[in-house]
Amino acid sequence: MTFCLNGANFDLSVIVVNYNTCHLFDEFFTSLDASSLTLSVQTLLVDNASTDTSRTLLHAMGAAISVTFNDVNVGFGRANNQAVPLVEGRYALLLNTDAFVAPNTLTKTLAWMDSHPDCGVLGVKLTDRAGALQPSCRYFPTPFNIFLNRTGLQRLFPWVVLVDDMTWDHASVRECDWVPGCYYLIRHEVLDKVGLFDPRFFMYYEEVDHCRRVKAAGWKVMFYPDTSVVHLAGESAKSAGVLSKARQISGLQVESELLYMRKHYGRFGLAWHMALVGLGDAVVGLKQLLKRALHRRVPGHFQPLFLSTWRALQATAWASQPTR
Repeated sequence: MTFCLNGANFDLSVIVVNYNTCHLFDEFFTSLDASSLTLSVQTLLVDNASTDTSRTLLHAMGAAISVTFNDVNVGFGRANNQAVPLVEGRYALLLNTDAFVAPNTLTKTLAWMDSHPDCGVLGVKLTDRAGALQPSCRYFPTPFNIFLNRTGLQRLFPWVVLVDDMTWDHASVRECDWVPGCYYLIRHEVLDKVGLFDPRFFMYYEEVDHCRRVKAAGWKVMFYPDTSVVHLAGESAKSAGVLSKARQISGLQVESELLYMRKHYGRFGLAWHMALVGLGDAVVGLKQLLKRALHRRVPGHFQPLFLSTWRALQATAWASQPTR
């Protein structure tokens, strides 16, 4: 069921996907409204079959927003795709319900995009409530940099760029490979020419893949530090249901990673990734054994990944299709 906001063109269309996060609505919409005072904003929300009181609260909002209610959870990427045909803004902003914008966030980022027409996607500085910096300006994952990050061997290969580099001050505008989807500002022309997310990605890697396609089409992906967004992270995963179980969340990450590797690195890259997953198990396991031999007691528990990754590879028909 869909009920829509009728209107002309807007400065911005905000796309929100909700899954059992009604406890965040007050803070989320209050911060969004405070940042929207000087702009014409269209709000499009897709509810992914929430089982909390989200439906009741959203109905109570009336015509202030456009809401689509799904009968099943179709995933983050596909739910965002559902809103694209309704977008009437010059820009579209993907905004998580656990991401709270500052009062100047929308005006500053739209003004920056207006003055930089070569930018297709813009992200901002992300922090937690205490102000601690979160990864906000990221590099594309590869089989090798994922392996280095997992095994802790990056110091042996200092020339390899990891997905996250947190060593710089994050105070300068810079081009990057991709930005997180919790605050993801997109030029409308990008939606027209590139589209939004590949529906094969149920959750995870959808914005990574999208940024690759945006850059391939000739636009830049940029990090903008002059405003910040408080991001709680993982609120939907904490809710009741199948996605709240850590093992299954990890399974979705593994599946999306395989789909991404096959799509962008081909069969050889996928085989290389699988080999490095197995080698990573050996390296991590050996490091744990050495620590136990030296210190006897070692905190943490080693969880090998190759078997679960192999099962996901088979379930996805060798990373050619999603399981859900």
